Amino acid sequence: MLDNLPLGAHLTSPRRGYLHHGVYAGNGRVIHYGGFNRIFSSSPVEEVTLDEFTLGHGMAVKPWVAPRFMGEDAVSRARSRIGENRYRLFSNNCEHFAEWCIGGSSRSLQVESLKAGLKRRLGRLMRSRPVANGSGPFAAA
Repeated sequence: MLDNLPLGAHLTSPRRGYLHHGVYAGNGRVIHYGGFNRIFSSSPVEEVTLDEFTLGHGMAVKPWVAPRFMGEDAVSRARSRIGENRYRLFSNNCEHFAEWCIGGSSRSLQVESLKAGLKRRLGRLMRSRPVANGSGPFAAA
C-alpha cells in the first residue's frame, strides 16, 4: 500500500464517530494534528509513522478534484506547521489542517455537517415550542 500512496495525499483514518485526517509525507510518514490524545491534553502538529496515524483503524485517500497544492508543495505546507499546538476541535482540528495543506483554506466538512445538523434540530425544537397564547403542540386541551 505504501508504494501506491502519492506524496502529499490527503489521508483519512476512521475513529469512533469521526474521521482523522493527515498528509502523507512519503517513506511511510504522515503529518497530522495530534489532537486530543489524552483527556484535556492536545498534541501539536507532528510527523508520525503510518501505523501511529491509523492506530490500526485502516485508512483511505481522500480524492481531490482540483487541489491547490500537490506533492512536495502540500508536504512543505504541512511541515511548516510542525510543532504548532493550537488545536481547537471546532476551528483548528486535523481536518482543517489537511484541508489547508492541500486546498489552501482551513475548513472541516465534519464540523460544518455537525453545525448544520444541530441548527436543523434546534430549528425543529423551536418550532415545536408552545406559544404564549396557549396554542401549540404542548397546549392543554
